[in-house]
Amino acid sequence: MQVVILEEIRMSSAAVAHTLSVPWSLPVNARAYEPSDQPTLSLEGQLVVAARRRDPAAFEALVRRHQAGVYNFCLRMLGQAEDAADVAQETFVQLYSHLGRLDEREPIAPWLFRVARNRCIDMIRRRRTVPLAAPDEASDGASALEPADDEPLPDELAERADLQRLLTWAIAELPPAYAEVVALRYAGDRSFAEIATILECDEGAARVRFHRAKALLRRHLRGHLDTAQ
Repeated sequence: MQVVILEEIRMSSAAVAHTLSVPWSLPVNARAYEPSDQPTLSLEGQLVVAARRRDPAAFEALVRRHQAGVYNFCLRMLGQAEDAADVAQETFVQLYSHLGRLDEREPIAPWLFRVARNRCIDMIRRRRTVPLAAPDEASDGASALEPADDEPLPDELAERADLQRLLTWAIAELPPAYAEVVALRYAGDRSFAEIATILECDEGAARVRFHRAKALLRRHLRGHLDTAQ
């Protein structure tokens, strides 16, 4: 998948260079070029700056840093490897075209997962003809009234190769608002603070949604396993 993504990026960059008379004449984050007394940039920030200057090796390094997490998240959301690869590829193409707008002082993972999430939801909407169920955001904040889901999701399920397909199917069957939080936590390996940033909600709401999603996921898994027996 890495080769396909990077090849698509190269093709996109060639198209941009051909179309625009001035390379990288993109809207840019003005703060990115202001003199600053901030500490030295992180390695990722340095890669963003270098990629913005059209260093292909720097952009390839950014893709390698994030492609596994983004692809796995898309796979859990969509349940199909081909669709997940397409969305992951589109996400990195969008990263390439938005380099000039990013703040190199900030991590790019939240931006990437937000783009991937939106593209996954768009694809799910195209698949379905009924409205997508969504949690009540107002009640998400009422974590004190929500019974905690302390029963663990069988984590060994996520680690056993022979059950990966079942887990992928079960997550993809969840309403997108629940599938995304489970996918971010398990496939994207994101903290609740990061999940809150990506979903643009507070951390308490992210935790409540995750507990609700786990309960639904467990119900899906039990129903499938009971039917299979």
